[in-house]
Amino acid sequence: MQIGLFLTNQQPLGTDQVRALDEQLELVRTARDAGWDAVFAGQHYLSESLTHIQPLPYLARLSSEAGDMRIGLGILLLALQNPLDVAENFASLDVVTGGRLTLGVGLGYRDVEYDAFAIGRTGRVARFEANLDIVLRLWAGEEVDADLPWCRLSSARLNLLPVQQPRPPLWMAANSDGAVRRAARLADAWMVNPHATVSTIRRQVDLYRETRSEAGTGAGAGLPVMREIFCGKDRATAVERAAPYLAEKYRTYARWGQDKVMPGDESFDIAYEELAQQRFIVGSPEDCLEALLPWRDEVGADALIFRTHWAGMPLDSARDSVNLLAQEVVPVLKGHAG
Repeated sequence: MQIGLFLTNQQPLGTDQVRALDEQLELVRTARDAGWDAVFAGQHYLSESLTHIQPLPYLARLSSEAGDMRIGLGILLLALQNPLDVAENFASLDVVTGGRLTLGVGLGYRDVEYDAFAIGRTGRVARFEANLDIVLRLWAGEEVDADLPWCRLSSARLNLLPVQQPRPPLWMAANSDGAVRRAARLADAWMVNPHATVSTIRRQVDLYRETRSEAGTGAGAGLPVMREIFCGKDRATAVERAAPYLAEKYRTYARWGQDKVMPGDESFDIAYEELAQQRFIVGSPEDCLEALLPWRDEVGADALIFRTHWAGMPLDSARDSVNLLAQEVVPVLKGHAG
């Protein structure tokens, strides 16, 4: 079982960005010193009402504090990129991290981001898959030809290849059933989102595995699962410290339309108590273990990525959660205690 820390690094407008980055680095050091295995960050453009450092400079900075932790991106909005730029930049990041990069990619869901790059809804998936194919072929050292409106290559070959061969692990985010099937066909692993209910994810894990079997893509690189989690000395304390910030995170998701790409008729524009059911893990160490162990023992997750800090939350609260998880939850998940 691998344990990762997901740093959203979204901050309220007006935040001192240098101080906020220092606080994020403090969380990385806390997780590093506790023996956690990875640190992840994400990507958005035009983050209305929030600030968001773009992932390449951010991950490079995190890597200097992360020790032996893997450095992951979850996710890169691949359809919005030029694939040559992606291949060159993330090969470079794999070198900078000493071969510790995990690249997560996804389609995204916000029209404002696609509109900013003059990309309509039609053809988004085809563009995503074409970009992915070019990146992987360049990483493999192939000569690549491409004649696309956004990328033209003639016998192009990378001189700087990733350290990891045949390539860094490729994870793919997916919300809808169709996207889960795409991850099963094209990626090493489906990066399971924290937004859907447990029952939805259980059904989709079956779909994912069935599709991998049908496509002949084998067992893949495991099943990484991301969870919204906050650990306190007891449930009441955990809810008091986490609920306001976690609830606001999902109000932002509702404004951005994240719930509109979920399977079924889900809405994030509901009360925290209803949202929390089957989604959030907020409570004592015992509560956290009760919620997490089925992911390991029943669903088959072999990597858990914890987001325990949300925009506006004081550093001390997030650091306390990381420390309590490290002391009383992670050892049990890894089989070292309990």
